Amino acid sequence: MKVNGKIVFAVAIAASAMLASCGEKKQQQTPTATFKTTKVGRQDLTLETKYSATIRGRQDVDIYPQVGGTLKQICVTEGQTVRKGQTLFIIDQVPYQAALNTAEAALKAAQASEATAAMNYESKKKLFAENVISDFDLQSTHNTLLTAKAQVAQAQAQVVNARNSLSYTVVTSPTDGVVGTLPYRQGALVGAQMAQPLTTISDNSQMWVYFSMSERDLLNIIRQSGSINEAIKNMPEVTLTLVDGSTYEKKGRVESISGVVNSTTGSVQLRAVFDNDNGILHSGSTGSVVIPTPYNQVLVVPATAAVQTQDRFRVFLVNKDGIANGKVVTVNEHKTGNLFIITSGLEGGEEIVAEGAGMVKEGQKVK
Repeated sequence: MKVNGKIVFAVAIAASAMLASCGEKKQQQTPTATFKTTKVGRQDLTLETKYSATIRGRQDVDIYPQVGGTLKQICVTEGQTVRKGQTLFIIDQVPYQAALNTAEAALKAAQASEATAAMNYESKKKLFAENVISDFDLQSTHNTLLTAKAQVAQAQAQVVNARNSLSYTVVTSPTDGVVGTLPYRQGALVGAQMAQPLTTISDNSQMWVYFSMSERDLLNIIRQSGSINEAIKNMPEVTLTLVDGSTYEKKGRVESISGVVNSTTGSVQLRAVFDNDNGILHSGSTGSVVIPTPYNQVLVVPATAAVQTQDRFRVFLVNKDGIANGKVVTVNEHKTGNLFIITSGLEGGEEIVAEGAGMVKEGQKVK
């Protein structure tokens, strides 16, 4: 019996050891996950929204000749800065000078005819006063004078036209600006009906930057200000991101908002103006307009704390026992840096999983 008692006692000890070992294995299979947590707080921040933009000179003028002919001289080079009235091109002047000479000669002939008709009329008036000729003869002479005067006026108009045509052979710049490409070479035949201009002069002292904003974004801005005019006045200074990713050194301002919504894209075009004294900006280039929007005392969470499922966002609230439970929240559609602005679903001071929220399971102990 003593031996049997020892055996029972040994079995009991072995069973206890096995149970303890199984408990340890069970604990090792379900370890507590550790995630970084944070408390939701309010802060002031500025949300920056980027819009693709096209850059244009304040005034881009296509240069077409007003008369046709052979291009005799190109007086500028591509990229050259020119002043208003500066000569750009010279078209062959020989035929136009000849036309002017002909018109001037015709004018002199007409003036001589007018002088002769005037003398005849004066002579006829004296004869009529002496009853030598009839009234019909006097009126005929007067009509001849009137015809001569009309021919003089016509000849004068032809001289003006010929002189203008000759002046148009010297093509000048209509504005201060920078010369664009020069597609034509000396000797080319040019004319007013050309498909491609001789060049384009861009006034680049100020640049007009065009960008489009969704109708919804624009309505939000207008509602805050009360009207489009007030919205333009109240809009903050904007910055310009260039195609290489750098930020243009000067700030710009929004000058106009189109009154028409593009029916295809549902967007509205806006125009911002940037000074370009240093000539860095070029007409035809692209970039992005960045509009800052200040927010005061808003709830923010790290972007890593929000899990997006289709069009919904969830964060994981952590209770006092360290258990995480998901909660649907509403976020501002624009993200600023690595932060989301929470518009509903959270309260200040609540604790949430700050990083790795996508790996958290519902009801999991996280700390």
